[in-house]
Amino acid sequence: MKFIIEEIKNKRLIVTLNRPEKRNALHPDLVSEMKKVVHESVSNDDVKVVIIQAEGKAFCAGADLAYLKELQSNTYEENLEDSNHLRELFELIYTFPKPVIAKVQGHAIAGGCGLATVCDFVYAAEEAKFGYTEVKIGFVPAMVLVFLIRKIGEARASELLLSGELIDTTQAEKIGLIHKACSSDTLDEEVEHLANSLIKNNSGESMKLTKHLIKSVQNLSMDDAMKRASETNADARATEDCKTGIDAFLNKKPIIW
Repeated sequence: MKFIIEEIKNKRLIVTLNRPEKRNALHPDLVSEMKKVVHESVSNDDVKVVIIQAEGKAFCAGADLAYLKELQSNTYEENLEDSNHLRELFELIYTFPKPVIAKVQGHAIAGGCGLATVCDFVYAAEEAKFGYTEVKIGFVPAMVLVFLIRKIGEARASELLLSGELIDTTQAEKIGLIHKACSSDTLDEEVEHLANSLIKNNSGESMKLTKHLIKSVQNLSMDDAMKRASETNADARATEDCKTGIDAFLNKKPIIW
């Protein structure tokens, strides 16, 4: 790997963006490497939680503008293919069957903010800034827009996307863009606490089914959503995790996930 560092330990896949000299901008090779390691961990029983973090002062500055400039002479089809490359990464993380935590130690801008947005949990250092600045350089926050509206609603998303302004962690936490702001000294500890809780206290199969249901019901009618919920409820009852959990609860035994 050239642009990321991959480590699996204690049921965690830790993916570290390692392009600090470019503020971890989303070069296509970095995207390819992330897609590879995340995809490979789908069926890896040694991975129960994914943590995405970064080296350097910035979490991710978004698209690699030098690379985008090279693409300006491309055909529409070539640009579409390149856009789909990043879309596939965002969709992979958003629909990933295991919890994904973004540990944001520095600014997350444009596509970098989108990368954090598609994660299930976002913990950030208090000095970090967030924003979608594409409109300030004549670009469009196209793919990240889809996920942002789902996460914080149309009104809040419009304010961020159309203004292009950066917000601090206090505002980001207030509108639901991030889940917790931490001091830079305690960020590692807070993320470790969250990861430990998910790994030790929760059924992996239950989190998988719950996450899939969260993502799949949002565009359904109420009737279709409730039908999907009933089906998931029935599926969950047949899982070994559910049988184990109910047996342990009834017999007052500890559950070891």
